[in-house]
Amino acid sequence: MIEVEKIASGSSGNCYHISDDGSRSFLIECGIRFKQIQQFTGYNTAQMEGCLVSHSHKDHCKVYNEIMRLGVDVWMSEQTVIELNSRGHRVKQFSAGREFNFGNWQVMPFKLQHDIENHGFLIYANHGKERLVYITDSFYCRYKFPKVNIYMIECNYARDILDENYKAGKISKFLRDRVLISHFSLGNVLDFFQANDLSHCREIHLLHISQGNGDPERFRKAVEGLTGIPTYV
Repeated sequence: MIEVEKIASGSSGNCYHISDDGSRSFLIECGIRFKQIQQFTGYNTAQMEGCLVSHSHKDHCKVYNEIMRLGVDVWMSEQTVIELNSRGHRVKQFSAGREFNFGNWQVMPFKLQHDIENHGFLIYANHGKERLVYITDSFYCRYKFPKVNIYMIECNYARDILDENYKAGKISKFLRDRVLISHFSLGNVLDFFQANDLSHCREIHLLHISQGNGDPERFRKAVEGLTGIPTYV
């Protein structure tokens, strides 16, 4: 069974450890201090089978060079490679809609809606018997996913909190407008789950919750109340 461990999540840095049986694992994102990743993995970072990077913002890719120096392949889109000016044989490229494999994992990247090119991932393990969907930094997802066991999905803000912060002068109009066209809100998440078949889903992980515009416990209760599925923040 796929297991999800959150190392860090939020605008200060994102990194998630995914494993199937404790011995085979990889990272999604590496936007935190390298030492923090090493400590979390018990300094067995070199044993990982790869690292997926969704886009070029630093809170998602900060230490990809350090990961590669351990001999671990880092997967990113061609555009992300260009934006980061990435070099080396450990940089691997993917394209939306084209499945690729590494280690024990199969990955189907798909495009998301952000302010730069960004991708989500449909991940298969154990010969396709287990499925995980990862979505972050997007205000919309056009796809539906069958037979997913685990969802990792951004729930960055609530519209009412965002508007209250803007009216109170806590955030600028520019920042408010950017959030609206670059991140998933609680409303987006609830609409997404209403549109998808959750009959195979056993757990949901809410990611990238804003410190100022979010409310983790409110979001968890709302999603768990709608879906009836254990939800983690």
